[in-house]
Amino acid sequence: MARHLLITGVVQGVGYRAGLAAQARALNLSGWVRNRLDGSVEALVQGEDSAVDQIIAWSRHGPTGARVREVRIDEEADQAPQAFTILPTA
Repeated sequence: MARHLLITGVVQGVGYRAGLAAQARALNLSGWVRNRLDGSVEALVQGEDSAVDQIIAWSRHGPTGARVREVRIDEEADQAPQAFTILPTA
């Protein structure tokens, strides 16, 4: 299963990208995460259904210091990269 996530709230400057990447790697997910110029964080996650569900649950609260307002989740048909990476801000 692959999902595209758009996370809004206080999610930049609090270690959100690094935290999501660490969680994703621990769950053996592939994909990427990046900051957006509008202050949100965007991610593509792909892997076993239960692992994707777990990273979505984590994304709803994020690391200490984050204040997640909303997580928009869309189905994604594109294949994620093999490894989980942090991309530059877009």
